[in-house]
Amino acid sequence: MTRLSHLLPARPLNLLLICIADRLARRLLLSLALAVFPWVAHAFTLDDLQQQLRATPIVRGHFVQQKFLRSLPQPLTSRGDFTLANGRGLLWLLRSPIAQDLRISADGIARRGADGAWQALPQHTGAGRENRLFLSVLAGDTSGLRENFDLTLTGSADAWQLMLLPRSVLLRQIFENIQINGGKLVDRIELREVQGDRSVLQMTDAVAADALTPEEQRAFAD
Repeated sequence: MTRLSHLLPARPLNLLLICIADRLARRLLLSLALAVFPWVAHAFTLDDLQQQLRATPIVRGHFVQQKFLRSLPQPLTSRGDFTLANGRGLLWLLRSPIAQDLRISADGIARRGADGAWQALPQHTGAGRENRLFLSVLAGDTSGLRENFDLTLTGSADAWQLMLLPRSVLLRQIFENIQINGGKLVDRIELREVQGDRSVLQMTDAVAADALTPEEQRAFAD
């Protein structure tokens, strides 16, 4: 009896110690998991990308656009300047090999004539289709892109890649895929066409601004 009386109080104490040890082990494992895999709790999503690209109201920079055609040994290269204004659209100012000013907005695409007046362009042209895509991508309109493409985003806020696979039968007849790379802003867009041609657009020296210049204001207002 004496030995049993000494053992009885030890059992609930042992159970208590086991429970405490189990809880401590679980917390330790959870802390290690969060430390080793921080990306699980902070994944970079499409919504994050859209917010990041829309955070800068005005962006100016230069562009180099290359068109690789199967029938030509060298790509067709054009250069120019661009201004992207959130909610207004995109000024696409081609400087070489020819001078041509384009304005791309939700209303469509317009070209500035020699007299300075803007004239709407047909909406079914191939160039118009690509420029509308550029506007959606540069403006961070991932919601609009989802209507026509399956989107796969990889990477982080500082270095990400967005792959677009066309959904509709019409787009699948034109594009194999579209690949977009960037960080704070879009750096590169590559469009691969089904027949083997591809277009590569690179944006360089992009800077953020808070206001449009008077000339840009007139271009968007006309």
